[in-house]
Amino acid sequence: MEKSVLPPSEWSVVWRRTILIAAASTVASWLVSNLVMMSLQQGMNDVGTILALTLPAALGGPVLLFLQVRSAQLRVANRRLETLASTDWLTDCLNRRVFTASVSSALDSGEPTGTLLVIDADHFKTINDRFGHERGDEVLQMIAAAIRDSIRDGDLVGRLGGEEFGVFLKGAGFEAAGRIAERIRAAINGLFVTSEGVVQRLSVSIGGAVCAGDGGFAQLFRVADRRLYAAKHAGRNRVELGGSIDDSDVAALVAAIG
Repeated sequence: MEKSVLPPSEWSVVWRRTILIAAASTVASWLVSNLVMMSLQQGMNDVGTILALTLPAALGGPVLLFLQVRSAQLRVANRRLETLASTDWLTDCLNRRVFTASVSSALDSGEPTGTLLVIDADHFKTINDRFGHERGDEVLQMIAAAIRDSIRDGDLVGRLGGEEFGVFLKGAGFEAAGRIAERIRAAINGLFVTSEGVVQRLSVSIGGAVCAGDGGFAQLFRVADRRLYAAKHAGRNRVELGGSIDDSDVAALVAAIG
């Protein structure tokens, strides 16, 4: 069975709690013993004092330490389980379920603005065919790292599936979202995958939908996905941003009214 190793921060908690509990037990033992001895009108002699101060630590200390270690191991295991349940195993991004729920929660909280980006690796099948699926996995990890390095604290990153990623830029309007999306595109376009003398530059296409408090996740994703398709159709390795109501939606509405 694999041993659970505690991080230094948890050992600090273990020792602090063990010492505090042992000290409290020691003081309580001395007080009780003193009261008992006083009740017998004998007072607390030196031997009684030594026993009262040392027995609780000697007998209870190891037990307290063991219990605190097990408690800390349980906390660490629970945190690991929470991480495994919420993140994608390959890229360490949020998985699709948690990313969708997190963006929906941010939208429901009344954020004034926000932008959803859908990012798709260009020619990813070619990368898998040319370099192998193992290198393809490494490419996905490289892309995920570049995305994380290009966004701000508090922004959300998730792997939506395959070679597709989602980013929610909290509070970002059209201009800010455009700058960040372009920074992501440029960072990834500066990466290469190589194998046996074969070199291929990486690139992504990015579609985005800017929300002004009038759309939920499903609507934002639909618009961002259409913008992504437009970026692919226009030649890839580019960014296409739109509002939370797509131009095609407006055209369809006008046509229906007319």
